[in-house]
Amino acid sequence: MEAPLALAPLLEQTGGVLLAALAAAAVVAPSARTRAYSTLGALALAPALLVGQIHASAQFRPIARHPLVALVAGLVALGLLALAARWLRARPRWFPLVVVAALPFRIPIQSGGTTSNLLVPLYLVIATGALAFFIPRIRASDPEGHADLAPSGTALALIAFVGLYAVQALYSPAEKNAESQLVFFYVPFALLFALLREYEWTRRRALESLGVLTGLAVVLVGIGYVEYATKRVLLNPKVIDTNAFSDYFRVNSLFFDPNIYGRFLAIVMLGLTVVLLWNGSRRVGWACAALLAVLWGGLVLSFSQSSFVALLAGLAVLAARRWDARRTALAVGGVILAGAVFVVAAQGVLKLDLGSASSVNRGTSGRLNLVRGGLRQFGARPVLGFGSGSFAKVYRERHRGSRQTAVSASHTIPVTVAAEQGVVGLVAYLVLVVVTVRGLLRARPPDDPVNAFLLAAFVALVLHTLIYAAFLEDPTTWALLGIAAAYARVPSRPPARAPAVAVP
Repeated sequence: MEAPLALAPLLEQTGGVLLAALAAAAVVAPSARTRAYSTLGALALAPALLVGQIHASAQFRPIARHPLVALVAGLVALGLLALAARWLRARPRWFPLVVVAALPFRIPIQSGGTTSNLLVPLYLVIATGALAFFIPRIRASDPEGHADLAPSGTALALIAFVGLYAVQALYSPAEKNAESQLVFFYVPFALLFALLREYEWTRRRALESLGVLTGLAVVLVGIGYVEYATKRVLLNPKVIDTNAFSDYFRVNSLFFDPNIYGRFLAIVMLGLTVVLLWNGSRRVGWACAALLAVLWGGLVLSFSQSSFVALLAGLAVLAARRWDARRTALAVGGVILAGAVFVVAAQGVLKLDLGSASSVNRGTSGRLNLVRGGLRQFGARPVLGFGSGSFAKVYRERHRGSRQTAVSASHTIPVTVAAEQGVVGLVAYLVLVVVTVRGLLRARPPDDPVNAFLLAAFVALVLHTLIYAAFLEDPTTWALLGIAAAYARVPSRPPARAPAVAVP
C-alpha cells in the first residue's frame, strides 16, 4: 500500500496534464487506433481524478462505507453502458440526435470545495459513443483504414488551449478548481468534439438535429411560461432570491442560469431563422415564424441582455451570408451608433450615470468591478497569469471579499483568460477564435445554409461570452466546432447515396 500512497500526490499534481495529453491524442493523433486508446484512457482517468478530489467529502462517505455495494453498482453501470453502446453501434444515426437532446441538462454536484452544475446525461452519451465507435478500431485488423483524419486548425487550437490550461494549473492557487474544469468540461467535451467530427454531417442530419433542439426548446419555454405565471422558479436559489428583491421576474426553466437558458434559445432561434431564410416553402416559413414567436417570448422572460445581443449578432451574420455583407455591416454600425446615442441621451430614464463608476457597476450587475479586478490581476502577472481556475480565489484575496462576492469568472472571457493565464493564454484564446472564424468563412460559399448557421452560432457564442461567461465550459461550443470540422469534409454537392456515418 505504501507505493500507491506515495504516488497519489504525484498523480494529483500531474493527473490533469496527463488527462489533457490523452484528450489531445484522441483529437489529433494520426493513427485511428491511437485515438481510440487515448479516448478510452481519458474515460478511465477522469473518474479516477474525480474520486481523488471527493474522497474526503461527505458525498463520498456512502461509497467508502459500502465499497462492495459501490463495486456492484459500478459493474452494473458499466454493463448498461456496454449494452447502450452496442445498441448505438447498430444505429449510428441516432448518436447526434441523442447528443443535442442531452446538451442542456445539468445536475448539481459538489467537487473541489464548490458546487458545479454538471452535464451528467451528456457525459453518459459521450462515454456510450466512445465505447460504440472507438473500441471496434482497437479490434479491427486494419484500424488505419478507419476515419484517418488530419486535424484542422481549429482542432489544433482547441487542444493547444486545453494543454496550456492543464500546464498552468500546476502553479495555480486554485489547482483543484482547475482540475475540475479539466475533468468536467474540457476533456469530456474534447472527446465530444472528436466523436462529432467523425460523423458525416449532411444537411439532412443537421435538420434532424435542429428538429430535436426545437422540440426541446418549445418544452423548456413552456416550463418557463409556467414559472412566470406562477412566479415560482424551479431551480437555483440565487435566481429565486434575486426575483424576490427585483422589479422584474426572471425565468430559467430547467437551467440553473437564465443567461445560459437565453443562450440556448438564441442558438435554436438562429437555426430556425436559417430555415426561414433559405427554404422557399411558404408553409415551412410560417411554421418557423410561429416557432420563433414562441421562443422569443421565452427569451424575453429570461431577461438575459447578453442573449439578446448574441441573437442580434448571429442574425447580422446570417443577413451578411444571405444577402450583402457590406450593407449588413453599415446597418449594424448604424444600430450600434444609435444605441450609444440613446444610452448617452437617456441616462436619466435608464437610471445610469456614465460618469460614475459605481452607477455603471450597478447598471452592469457588478460586472465593472469584476472586469477591473481581472485587469488588475493581469497587470500584476501579465506573462503567465496567476494560474488556471484562479480568478475567483485571487479576486477574493485581493479585494477581501466574501465567497459570494466573486463569481467563478469576470463574466468577460478574455479578461478571465488574461488574469488566469496571462498573455500566453490570451494569445491561445485569440488564435482559437480567429482560426475558427476564418475556417468557417472559407469552408463554404456564403449561400450554404448549414455553414451560415455554424458561423452565426459561433459568433453569437463568442459575443455572449464577452458579456457573460462559459466559452469552452459550454458543450455547445465544442459541438458546433465538431460539426463544423465534419461538415467541411462533405462535398458541396453530396452524392445521392452518401453513407450515413463515417465512423465504423
